[in-house]
Amino acid sequence: MALLNKASGKLYGGGSFAVKHVSGILDRVLELIAQHFAWAQNPVVLARQMLAGVSTGMLLFLISAGLSLIFGVLRILNFAHGALFMLGALIAVSIAALLPDSLAGFAAALAGAAAGLALLGAAIETKLLRRIYREPHEMQLLLTFALVFVLGDAAKLIWGREEHSVGMPAMLTGGVHAFGLVFPLYRLFLIAAGAVVAAGLWLTLYRTRWGVLVRAATMDREMLSALGVNTRTLFTTVFTLGAALAGLGGALAAPVIAVGPGLHVQVLIDAFTVVVIGGLGSVLGAFVASLLVGLVNAFGVLAFPGIAVVLTFACMAVVLIVRPRGLLGSAE
Repeated sequence: MALLNKASGKLYGGGSFAVKHVSGILDRVLELIAQHFAWAQNPVVLARQMLAGVSTGMLLFLISAGLSLIFGVLRILNFAHGALFMLGALIAVSIAALLPDSLAGFAAALAGAAAGLALLGAAIETKLLRRIYREPHEMQLLLTFALVFVLGDAAKLIWGREEHSVGMPAMLTGGVHAFGLVFPLYRLFLIAAGAVVAAGLWLTLYRTRWGVLVRAATMDREMLSALGVNTRTLFTTVFTLGAALAGLGGALAAPVIAVGPGLHVQVLIDAFTVVVIGGLGSVLGAFVASLLVGLVNAFGVLAFPGIAVVLTFACMAVVLIVRPRGLLGSAE
């Protein structure tokens, strides 16, 4: 009996130690949460970061939508897409500098960047990409990767190595005051511009004959060609639209970023991350993933400032583990 009492005492004592150990771990976890998420109790901070994340996401969508559209139809991973974005921003810088009126200069910069990149995109597709559609993917990657260096060096020769910027129109400067929150007006403009482009793309892809052909090409290009559709022209228009979207994104970003050599590298990384998360070839997936990445970046800076730069890639890893094809990707 004494031995049993002694053994039970040890058992209860061990259980008490385990409870204290678990309680200590929970206390440390709660303390860590309180330390990193204290800002979550402030509705003004939440609203501000939410708007910042959505505006960043809309800008990412303008970059990644063209990349996703091009891959969905042409089946080419366009490494030069970041360079097209950079050229759009640089063209906007030059056009805005020609006009003294800030509003007219900004509007002309947006139109000129989109039109200029559309022409460049059409030239790249007809003169270069069209020759290698039936070549191995390695050849396609090498060609688009070479374009990165060619376009990058061309930008340095024309615009120099210094950084540039585009002034905001007077009507888009300042901030909006609401519910104790002051938010930059230009960021709200970016949200509206992204929403308009997203709606326009949806209407184009789902309410026009051209959109029907594009969606058919993403499913079976050979069958579409066998039905008598001029796929060459279709591919050219798709790449032209993708390049125009990249140029428009660059022009819209020019007032809030430093425009110069090297911009295309970070832009390309962000665009590919969004496209992979959303699903290769899915424009809707790119839209959802852009908002997700924007919000992760916005709140990650507050929660984990030391590792905020890797949170996007952690998000991508989690999505790919759960859905290897991306959020809205489909099987080939």
